[in-house]
Amino acid sequence: MPRPPLPSLPARYRTRPATAADAPAIHRLITARARELPGGLDSAPEGGLDAVAADLELPGLDPARDTLLVEDAAGRVVGRAWVHGRRSKVDVHPAHRGGGLGAALLDWAEARAREAGGERLSQTLPDGDRAAAGLLRSRGYEPFVTEWLLEIALPAAGGVPAPPDGVTVRPFRPGDERAAYQLTEDAFDEWQQRRKPYEEWALHTVERDTFAPALSPVAFAGGEMVGAVLSLDLPHTGEGYVERVAVRRDHRNRGIARTLLHEAFHAFHRRGRQACTLWTHSETGALSLYQRVGMTVRRSSSVYGKALVRASDG
Repeated sequence: MPRPPLPSLPARYRTRPATAADAPAIHRLITARARELPGGLDSAPEGGLDAVAADLELPGLDPARDTLLVEDAAGRVVGRAWVHGRRSKVDVHPAHRGGGLGAALLDWAEARAREAGGERLSQTLPDGDRAAAGLLRSRGYEPFVTEWLLEIALPAAGGVPAPPDGVTVRPFRPGDERAAYQLTEDAFDEWQQRRKPYEEWALHTVERDTFAPALSPVAFAGGEMVGAVLSLDLPHTGEGYVERVAVRRDHRNRGIARTLLHEAFHAFHRRGRQACTLWTHSETGALSLYQRVGMTVRRSSSVYGKALVRASDG
């Protein structure tokens, strides 16, 4: 199947699909873009090198048709587009903005999504990126979800609360993977658009190079996993990062999440981390939980979405 055509670009640029070997170059692009935003943001954990590599290995992703890189005359990656289901990612290096690369990559991403049968496409933007937000709005995208990066300084105030009666807590161990997958996907089914297959879930959690089992407490009741905090250890940031928090529905409102989060915070502090962060968004309803354990909002992003009209329908 042919790739969607890319609108004409200046002669100094060339395009090609991404490969797994391009993950470091894409990571440098994402980091450069993030640092140009208000506040000089560093690359966040979800944009880390292992996360970029995982995006290129997702089940169902065909890099030859679902990715596009733009290189300058020196062969540096200065733009990229990535499409997987309803999600897309478009990034342009700050030094190459204003020349139409973002619009061209967005057009390409929409064309690829339509070709694959998609009816809707979304993209997440930091709220400080006004230029990119303006481009999306001009193309018919509207924000529909707010995401917050929350933080807590370590050591967190107070000790680790005791788990409720009948619940035990221990660090994540080999063999816990499938139970953690079942627990977290069951919990996320309440708001996520689709249930991830295990292979896709694992690429972004337990198979990441930065996954930290010793910093990931899990809770059991009656021999079954009923709660989990899955953490990443990112020494270069000086901070801990919580990738997933989930409690089984029939064990909620018992203080399990609070206990697990404080276990993780104290474990990160013992490892010398100065703070711990995590992302949540408006559809989970979990913001108040994190605020009650002492976390505050560091920054926010918005998810923009657009209904796609196929050429045959328009």
